[in-house]
Amino acid sequence: MARHGEAGADGELTENGRRQAELLGQRLDHVPFTAIGHSPLARAAATAATVSAALPDVAVHSADLLGDYVPFAPERTELPPVYSDFLDTFSATELADGPPLARAALERYTGPADQDTYELVVTHNFLIGWFVSQALDAPPSRWLGLNQGNCGLTVLLYRNDRPPSLVTFNDMGHLPPELRWTGFPSELRAN
Repeated sequence: MARHGEAGADGELTENGRRQAELLGQRLDHVPFTAIGHSPLARAAATAATVSAALPDVAVHSADLLGDYVPFAPERTELPPVYSDFLDTFSATELADGPPLARAALERYTGPADQDTYELVVTHNFLIGWFVSQALDAPPSRWLGLNQGNCGLTVLLYRNDRPPSLVTFNDMGHLPPELRWTGFPSELRAN
């Protein structure tokens, strides 16, 4: 899984975001991907298109399940105030619409397969946090606080004979220092 590249207020990739996506494609050019799925939002679609240039024989598809939404909305009493205040910025409709999509995304994009498959998912911070929290069997609200940098790479491994594995989380080693940590509040950056 990869978070989309840095985007401007218009939702389009910035120059930094395009470069991040190019470098992610170079990082992944040896992986035998069977597909690249991406959110329909412009920033993720453009990231997937740029990455796919390095993977020319891999099918690319857009999926609403990979969109930018709240994957789980716990009771506010279950959360520290900073997280409950954050969730208060979303409408009741947004909080209700996201969880069914998140469950369907897990059903579609996770779990063991009959044969080895490698699928790249280009999506958003919330959904990657959701997939990681569920792979680790964490409480459903734990997606909050699992943050990814733009074009950070997270690898989850699903096998028939064991629980899911988190192979790498938010790996930005393919990005030069000036392109790392975009998408993070400055107080959380580890430059």
